[in-house]
Amino acid sequence: MHDGRDLRRFSIAGRTQALLAGVAAITVTFSAYGVSQAAFGAMTATSATTPEARMARMQAEIAQMEADVAAVKQAALKHAARVEQRQKIINGVLDGKGSPADIGAPVPADAAATNNMARDVLAPLRKVEANQAQLAAKAQRVAQLRLTLTERHLRSLGVRPARYVQGGMGGPFEAAPADGAVAEGNADAQFRSLFQTWQKLDVLEQTVIAIPSMQPVDNVKLTSSFGVRADPFHGSAAMHAGVDIPGPQGTPVYATADGVIGRSGRFGGYGNLIAINHGKGIETRYGHLSKILVASNTRVRRGQLIGLMGSTGRSTGSHLHYEVRIDGAAVNPMPFMQNANVLDQIQERAARVQLTAATGN
Repeated sequence: MHDGRDLRRFSIAGRTQALLAGVAAITVTFSAYGVSQAAFGAMTATSATTPEARMARMQAEIAQMEADVAAVKQAALKHAARVEQRQKIINGVLDGKGSPADIGAPVPADAAATNNMARDVLAPLRKVEANQAQLAAKAQRVAQLRLTLTERHLRSLGVRPARYVQGGMGGPFEAAPADGAVAEGNADAQFRSLFQTWQKLDVLEQTVIAIPSMQPVDNVKLTSSFGVRADPFHGSAAMHAGVDIPGPQGTPVYATADGVIGRSGRFGGYGNLIAINHGKGIETRYGHLSKILVASNTRVRRGQLIGLMGSTGRSTGSHLHYEVRIDGAAVNPMPFMQNANVLDQIQERAARVQLTAATGN
């Protein structure tokens, strides 16, 4: 210490130094605390709020955060449900199982979330949807090919596909992005189109199931064809609404498609008659039977034994009179009998299509 004339030295013990350092630290700490309190007080004074107001504002902010979290959670649940539904549609088209009616029309996407929390939560689901877009494009090609095959078979039987499916679709073709980066609006349109194609396909495939697609007896040869012929009793020209298939008395007669027995019993010139309603306005008739093995209003399966051949009614000998009717009008049964494996063909070709889609070959 210098007093102006002399330099004087003195020492401070370590303990005293520590005490002074502690006092200094405490002083600095309280000074900082005072500054922060002053700043907080200034902010409080500036905003002119009371503790109650500040508490209310804090509670409102917490409530808003909780509402935001709940909204994001709800959006995520909806998004996940939409992803799951779209996957069911894809699976239904590719594996041929399920029905569009069981799943329902695809749900459109909600308005895109804009806050960071929502974007982070929904990001994994959006990646899944991008992959689904690629699968949907593949499923659309498979469904369209199956649809073409089914329509071709129906036309070969003289059945117009448009009779069962109303409405149409079209527009210029535009390929989906190869990387699956489809915008939400485009993805919605893509899945609507896929669902509509599946609906149409489902209707036509159900129609194929309803169409007679096998021979009513094991060995088929005709004694009389469909159309105008000479009546076997009068010899004059008469319309023959079916085909006559001869065979020994008691020859097994089979249902040519799934259906419900609409008539089972004696019916005019048919003698013992079985009429099967197959749905879609399609009916088959089996006349002149010696024995009926099914009752009215019972369901039968394709290939099920339903009666035995005979010569009841207006008949000159043991044979089966077989008819196919669409909307009550008789049509030539021969195309249906000649395409006896039509259902098997469609299923076999559909399986090949699915295998090709899965392997990419």
